[in-house]
Amino acid sequence: MEAGGLPLELWRMILAYLPLPDLGRCSLVCRAWRELILSLDRTRWRQLYLGCAECRHPNWPNQPDVEPESWREAFKQHYLASKTWTKNAAVLETSVCFSLFRRRRTRRTLSVGPGHEFHSLGSALAMSSLFDRILLFPGLHEEQGEIILKVPVEIVGHGKLGEVALLASIDQQCSTTRLCNLVFMPAWFSPFMFKTTSGHVQFDNCNFENGHIQVHGPGTCQVKFCSFKNTHVFLHNVPLCVLENCEFVGSENNSVTVEGHPSSENNWAYTHLLGLIRSSPGVLSTEDSDSLMSLDLESRDQAWSPRTCGIVIEGSQSPTSPATDSPRAGSQEAEVGSNGERVAQTPDSSDGGLSPSGEDKDEDQLTYRLSYQVQGPRPVLGGSFLGPPLPGASIQLPSCLVLNSLQQELQKDREAMALANSVQGCLIRKCLFRDGKGGVFVCSYGRAKMEGNIFQNLTYAVRCIHNSKIIMLRNHIHHCRASGIFLRLEGGGLIAGNNICHNAEAGVDIRKKSNPLILCNQIHHGLRSGIVVLGNGKGVIRNNQIFSNKEAGIYILYHGNPVVSRNHIFKGHAAGIAVNENGRGLITENVIRENQWGGVDIRRGGVPILRSNLICFGYSDGVVVGDEGKGLLEGNTIYANKGCGVWMMASSLPHVTSNHVSYNGLYGVAVFSQKDGSGEFPGGHGAQENFSEDGDAILWETELEKDDDPLRRPITIALVESNSVNHNGASGLYIQSSEALHVVTNVIHANRVRGITVAQSSQLTRVANNSISCNRQSGVKIEAQCKVELRGNGIYDNRGHGIITKGDSTIMENDIIGNRGSGLQLLPMSDTKVIKNRIHSFRASGVAVQGHAKALVQENTIFQGRTNKTIFQQSSNNQECVIQNNRFLVFKKSDTWRLANPPARPHLENSLRGPSAAHSGQKVTAMATRITAHVEGGYHSKRSIFCTIL
Repeated sequence: MEAGGLPLELWRMILAYLPLPDLGRCSLVCRAWRELILSLDRTRWRQLYLGCAECRHPNWPNQPDVEPESWREAFKQHYLASKTWTKNAAVLETSVCFSLFRRRRTRRTLSVGPGHEFHSLGSALAMSSLFDRILLFPGLHEEQGEIILKVPVEIVGHGKLGEVALLASIDQQCSTTRLCNLVFMPAWFSPFMFKTTSGHVQFDNCNFENGHIQVHGPGTCQVKFCSFKNTHVFLHNVPLCVLENCEFVGSENNSVTVEGHPSSENNWAYTHLLGLIRSSPGVLSTEDSDSLMSLDLESRDQAWSPRTCGIVIEGSQSPTSPATDSPRAGSQEAEVGSNGERVAQTPDSSDGGLSPSGEDKDEDQLTYRLSYQVQGPRPVLGGSFLGPPLPGASIQLPSCLVLNSLQQELQKDREAMALANSVQGCLIRKCLFRDGKGGVFVCSYGRAKMEGNIFQNLTYAVRCIHNSKIIMLRNHIHHCRASGIFLRLEGGGLIAGNNICHNAEAGVDIRKKSNPLILCNQIHHGLRSGIVVLGNGKGVIRNNQIFSNKEAGIYILYHGNPVVSRNHIFKGHAAGIAVNENGRGLITENVIRENQWGGVDIRRGGVPILRSNLICFGYSDGVVVGDEGKGLLEGNTIYANKGCGVWMMASSLPHVTSNHVSYNGLYGVAVFSQKDGSGEFPGGHGAQENFSEDGDAILWETELEKDDDPLRRPITIALVESNSVNHNGASGLYIQSSEALHVVTNVIHANRVRGITVAQSSQLTRVANNSISCNRQSGVKIEAQCKVELRGNGIYDNRGHGIITKGDSTIMENDIIGNRGSGLQLLPMSDTKVIKNRIHSFRASGVAVQGHAKALVQENTIFQGRTNKTIFQQSSNNQECVIQNNRFLVFKKSDTWRLANPPARPHLENSLRGPSAAHSGQKVTAMATRITAHVEGGYHSKRSIFCTIL
């Protein structure tokens, strides 16, 4: 080239006229010539590929408008694949007896058609020898009897696809054969167009209409660029079959059936097919840019530590006391009335309450200081303290919560990687299944692998039953009239990297002990649930995006027991995860956000373990534990939901522990006992839903598994322990229940109404060792006829009274310090025992007894507030208030009061127990900021938001 001095463009023009053999010879001249030949990829190589009658566009049928990365490479792969059927030619042509006289034989070409050598395919086969080529000329070739292939031959249609039609029933009894460029239709006497039991068959660029193809192991098949119209491919015990770049249209049953365990006996083609599969590029090597969610979530990470507070009463601040914020100019503060309620709003400081220091500075009063320490359990998720959602901020997740790509997940999970790379049974790759009843049916220990296929407008895409295994990688499954993927009777395998959407039933349906690994899929816009697990179904559901489904993103019922971890479940029209009808499951480290109903909804005997999840920005409650719902809620972050953080029924005996519940629109935790119409479910959840096949009744009870999960600790009383409940729109904890309840070792802080409200409690509610501080109104309010025991709590810095009670309560060994109203206010008709408490108030009495309240006030230490305020206030004619053995501390100038012996409550060293302490090594999860709309219409009265709307 250099000697001739011709420009490269001219050389390319000259070489574009060369046929394929000459191009190969030119590429062997030198490196420069080879590079020049390779540069013809978009011109001559493309022309050669598309001019070949034996193949179609390399991306047909799924992406016929998308050019391949290299036309030369695609042509090479097709050429190598088309020669697979001849790989055993040397073995067949070897004769032991005549090895000395053996000579190379020439393949003959036998022509069939009007005016040619043979008039029928049968007559040509009778005269054929090993590896002869039979050429069928355009026309309709109909065979009246079954064609038996006894020697390896190649049958090829001459002309364009569709010009040669063959009506025949072919039974292959030889080791190998190839059929190309033909239209197959069944003969009048048999629906089977082709069948083989031991040999290898290769179909290239063929059309099959209205019949069946059957391959039995150890037989193998290789099918490429074929179209199947209302045709059923039946593969029984096949060790390996490859269906690639095929189209299946209008099937009245299953398009492909894979039945039986792959045969342990392999024919000669098995090794060659396996090598061909591994040498060709697979869909797994490409990165899916959609697998990472583009989220934007800012987080604030502040350590929660014990807070040392200095209370300065009257006058200037001591130089040794901590600095405090003075009220902002223009702020107004309402006086605390007799019932302890505040009406006027006050600007909020960083901890949700204003420091009392600096008030009434004009009064010439003495100053004293009471030092104490506010302690509480460290919040979950590594001690992060979450800030309020910022208006206009987008959602950005921290790196620990961003979904991994499929390749990253497979690298972390070696077993899943080995499964994804394995090939056994049937490989279906880059095929299109559309407009029929079923796609692929795998049964009776069958094995199938599906990569890069499209399933659309079918009744179902894939069914896997009877101990069969499927591997599904990067398929697109949409607009099915039932479920997209259905697993039953111990089916399993790997479902990874698929896009499953717009299906009429569940995207993935797991039943009857099936146990798949569902990894890195997008399951969205379904007309029912995203994933359904029922009938003792199991499975690992990990790292998926499940969104915009009309029912629950994941629905677990009838003893379904999956492991659901690290998924993003968002923008659903119902609950994020629903567990009912005795469903179970381990639900951990998921991001559940922006769902219309509860982030997690547990009812009707559902007993899940809900651990370390982020449940945020929901349009209703964060977690709903309804009628007969149970389970363990541990270590979750429940944030910025418009309803309650947790809405539950005490009769269901839930265990709520070590959660961070903050910035929710209504109550942090609401406990009710009324029946709330929980039989009604939004989006189809409930009795009207039918999960049986073909309309049969569901009798899952015959398959129940023993409940031996060691992670579940049985409890007999509803338990709320070791939670951080802060900055919620109503009370931190609201109780309206007729069942017993224990509230233990919680931090209830800076809520916009009260810390704890007990509106109804006919059985004993025990509130012990909690830190209740900086709430906008009272720390604790107990309504009439409620039975409550408060013991060992620290009730600090609330803007109303420390405790208001109208009911039957025992208040023992609490620290009630620094509240704006009275430390303790006993209202008429109350019956209260106040024993061994330490009580202090800034601007009101330590204890105020209103009207004819019945009370026993004994062995308390009560500090004086302002020097002109009484320590204990009661009506002079109240004979039912017994006061004995109390210690009243009146201010003296030299005094410095401290909470010591014992130190400030709550005392939590021996209180944290069980799963809360055992699970202290949870990872840090930062929280989100986002625009949140206010819920109009006030607070819950008796029901969850979703039941109220119903």
